[in-house]
Amino acid sequence: MNGLIALLGSGEYLPIMDDVDRYLLANCGADGRKPRVVCLPTAAGKEGDASVGRWSRMGVEHFTRLGADVQAVPVIDAESANDLNHASAVEEADLVYFSGGKPDYLYQTMKGSLVWKSIQKAMARGAVYAGCSAGAMILGRELPDFRMVGSRSKPAFDIVPARFVIPHFDAIPLFGKPLVAAFRNHLKENEVIVGVDENTAIIGKPGQEWLVMGEAKAHVFTKQESKSYSAGENFSLGQKQ
Repeated sequence: MNGLIALLGSGEYLPIMDDVDRYLLANCGADGRKPRVVCLPTAAGKEGDASVGRWSRMGVEHFTRLGADVQAVPVIDAESANDLNHASAVEEADLVYFSGGKPDYLYQTMKGSLVWKSIQKAMARGAVYAGCSAGAMILGRELPDFRMVGSRSKPAFDIVPARFVIPHFDAIPLFGKPLVAAFRNHLKENEVIVGVDENTAIIGKPGQEWLVMGEAKAHVFTKQESKSYSAGENFSLGQKQ
């Protein structure tokens, strides 16, 4: 995959993330023309028309304000994820953006779909993938199942070299901290967990350094140690296991 990947802890389509999104638009390969942005509300597909419509409107308004040619593509279930017109629109995008919702639903809807194959083709061409919350989580090796107190997880796409990507990290309540510790205890040699704070993004590519942007921090955990990185700092996630 030749395109950048942006993993956001929260803040999709809000002014607080303008600098992040301007950076993505400037590095999406549009080459002097208006960048083509596709906003996908898929992770909210089970939340009803009002939620899907809200995310779609927010995405269009946000990226239009930033000078992009943007459309919201209503991929909300398995049928729409295999719609040829939707897949074509996604494949032609310079920036594909997933807003938040349910990560397991997003993964199951995308897995093996025509739209997901189009995303992969777009990224191979150099398009940017941006995923907020659920959209970030599906790129890790696994999805954490917080209901099982760290003892079980579900598969994800295994694109980013981290076992888990955990968004909203600085907003995890006190009772959730032991769950993160439980997931750390299950890490193998050289495996990591990445936590991304709210209104914060990490931007990079597998095998290269990642840049922190936004108002807070990113956190990288191994079984034995942890490190935190502020906006403007770079860090390495190493290689995919």
